[in-house]
Amino acid sequence: MSNTLKIQSTHSKNARRFSAITQKFEETFGTPPTFIASAPGRVNLIGEHTDYNDGYVFPVAIDKYLNIAARRRSDPRVVLHALDVNESAEVCLDRLPSMPRQAPAWSRYLIGVASLLQASGRKIAGMDAIITGDVPIGAGLSSSAALSVAATLAFLAAGADTEVPISENDKTELAALCQRVEHEFVGVKCGIMDQTILLLGQENCALFLDCRSLEYEHVPLNLADYAIAICNTKVKRELAASAYNKRRAECERGVETLRRRLPGITSLRDIGLTDFKKYEEELPTLTQKRCRYVIEENARVVEAASILKARSQRADESLMELGHLMNASHNGLRDHYQVSCTELNLLTDIARDITGVMGSRMTGAGFGGCTVSIVHRDALETFQRRITTAYHEQTGLAPEIYRCHVSDGAHVYWI
Repeated sequence: MSNTLKIQSTHSKNARRFSAITQKFEETFGTPPTFIASAPGRVNLIGEHTDYNDGYVFPVAIDKYLNIAARRRSDPRVVLHALDVNESAEVCLDRLPSMPRQAPAWSRYLIGVASLLQASGRKIAGMDAIITGDVPIGAGLSSSAALSVAATLAFLAAGADTEVPISENDKTELAALCQRVEHEFVGVKCGIMDQTILLLGQENCALFLDCRSLEYEHVPLNLADYAIAICNTKVKRELAASAYNKRRAECERGVETLRRRLPGITSLRDIGLTDFKKYEEELPTLTQKRCRYVIEENARVVEAASILKARSQRADESLMELGHLMNASHNGLRDHYQVSCTELNLLTDIARDITGVMGSRMTGAGFGGCTVSIVHRDALETFQRRITTAYHEQTGLAPEIYRCHVSDGAHVYWI
């Protein structure tokens, strides 16, 4: 399937969605852009911190987007302006991977993308570009992955200067490239989930992804009268990056110890709960907690996907079971993996007490960011009112609440 569309042939909402960025591009560069690369945010319904342990995840792409409006240049310069932070950067493709002095932090993603695309032999080109979007920054909804994915499609579009189909195989390769950007240019040893769902997302489906083999399946959600509601704590995730790398190291130490008893394992993905219980006392207490969470979470993801694939139940029955698994996931993240925080726990507690909420959990790396809940549409007004009131009373913060639609993955829209 082609991954390119023309703006004039899409739904009118896309024309409205892109009008502001198109106008800003013309004001900045004097001519209209020739294309817009757009990548969604994502929310993970269940399967947190399992991706870098070769495990399973179950994310969806959401209808919040990072957009890059661009036009190819005749020289190798890349001139960038990020509207949301009012910062600019300029790089030269002939000088990569060197980074300009005092380059804004966000430009590392584009420099990394361009460097790795060039090294892979793919054709790219200089461009003028405007960057903006409504994926909340620092909320755990993959704004950074959206930037690297949108940048990847923008550089490829500039290099081709025409509509080019992107195959499913291309998308998985590009997801791996964007993951390398995080590892090599940003310093976050993230898994493959975010980049993959942003490229492979499908409307009204979750992606059941095996993060080891990269085999995946689109699973229809059949939400019926239910909605996905995301609540932003408005707490900055200042510890998330360092804690993320620390948790990964703790899991790797656990595997190293357990391999003495289970010589065939290479990651926590290879260990079932029965075997783990036989040898968990040989692990330090903290490592034991980390490993237990990951092993149990992998099982929950597999069960969640099976429930929704079976279709032998009514939507509310299957979503109730999914909700139970989401609640258990949050409890594990709070108690064993210890990446939650007071504000995340408060939001889930409030949500779970509301009639019509099937389940609620933190989503993303943790230490702030967002929760995700499955809510009956008749309860959405109550949900928003009670969350807003109770959370503000106890924290002094005003949460942001997004009712999200499950969307397609990244696209290039040609003008």
